[in-house]
Amino acid sequence: MGTKMLNMSAPNLESECKEIHDSWGQLNQLALALAGRTRLERQQIRETYKAIYGEDLANRLQKADQMADNRKQAAAGVGVSPKLCAALSMWMIEQHERDAIVVREALDDQQGDTNYGALVEIFVGRKSSQILLIKQAYQRRFRRQLDQDIIHIEPPHPYQKILVALVASHKAHQTDISQHIAKSDARRLYETGEGNSGPIEAVVLEILSKRSIPQLKLTFSCYKHIYGHEYTEYLKTRNSGEFENAMKTVVQCIYRPATYFATILYASIKGSMTDKGALARVMVNRAEVDMDEIQREFKRQHGIELRDALCDSDKIPPGDYRDFLVALTASK
Repeated sequence: MGTKMLNMSAPNLESECKEIHDSWGQLNQLALALAGRTRLERQQIRETYKAIYGEDLANRLQKADQMADNRKQAAAGVGVSPKLCAALSMWMIEQHERDAIVVREALDDQQGDTNYGALVEIFVGRKSSQILLIKQAYQRRFRRQLDQDIIHIEPPHPYQKILVALVASHKAHQTDISQHIAKSDARRLYETGEGNSGPIEAVVLEILSKRSIPQLKLTFSCYKHIYGHEYTEYLKTRNSGEFENAMKTVVQCIYRPATYFATILYASIKGSMTDKGALARVMVNRAEVDMDEIQREFKRQHGIELRDALCDSDKIPPGDYRDFLVALTASK
C-alpha cells in the first residue's frame, strides 16, 4: 500500500478502493489515511467499496476485529490489533449508526453494569434530529425500542431517571432559546436546593424533561451569573447521594463538554478509567465535533498536548492503534 493511497487529490474512488482491497493486510496505513478523511469522503469510499466488492467495508473491519480478538489473525489475513479494527470500523460508519452501537453496548455491558457515562454523552451531545436517527438505527440493527430499553434498565438507578428526562426533552423539539426561561429555571434550581436545602430531584427532572440541551446550557450559565458559582459547585458541597453525583456528571457534560471529555481522556490515558472503551469512543465520537476545543482544554488542565500524552502513555502500547488515535487529533 503506497503512501499515495487515499491522497486527498485523487479523483478515482474506484482506484482507492482497489488499493484498500489489495492491501488488506496493511490496515495500519489504511487507518492513518482514513483518519484524515471527512465524513463525506469516508461515506463515498464505503459506498464505492461495496459497489465494487459487494461487501461493506465497515462490516469487514468489524469481522476482522472479531477474528483478531479470537487470536485468528492468520485466518483473517489481518495482522493488526483488535482495538484498531474496532476503532476503524466505528470511524467508517455514520454517526447515528455508531451512536446506536455505543448505546446498545452501554446498555448491554459485558461486565453486567450499565455504562451510564456513554449514554449521557450521546443524549447530551446530540441534537434532537440526531437522536431520532439514532433511535431509527437502533431499531433497525437490534430490533428494539431505545426508549423502552432505557425505561426498563435494571436495577433502577438515578442515572436512569435523568436519561428518561433527557429522552423526553428531545421529543419536545424546542428550537428557540429563551434568556427569560433560563433565568427562571436557574432561580428554581437555587430556591429548591441551595436556598432551601430541600430535595432537588423532582424539580431537576422536570426541568431536564422540558428543556433542550442548548436551553439547559444557558440555564447553567445564568445560574453562575446570578449566584456567582456553577451549579456543580453547589452539588459538590451538598450531602450528595447517587442522584446528586449523577447530576454532577450530566451538568458538566452539558455546560462544559470540553472539560468533561478532557477529563475522561486524561483518566483513560493514565489507565485509571474503569470504562475501558472510553478512550476510543471519545476520540472517534468527538473528532469531528469539538476535538480542537477538547485539546485546548486538555493542555490547559494538564500542561501537555493530547497527542503527546497519547504517545507518552505506558497504558497505550506503541503501534497501529496508538498511531490511529494520534491521527484523530488532527482530523477535520
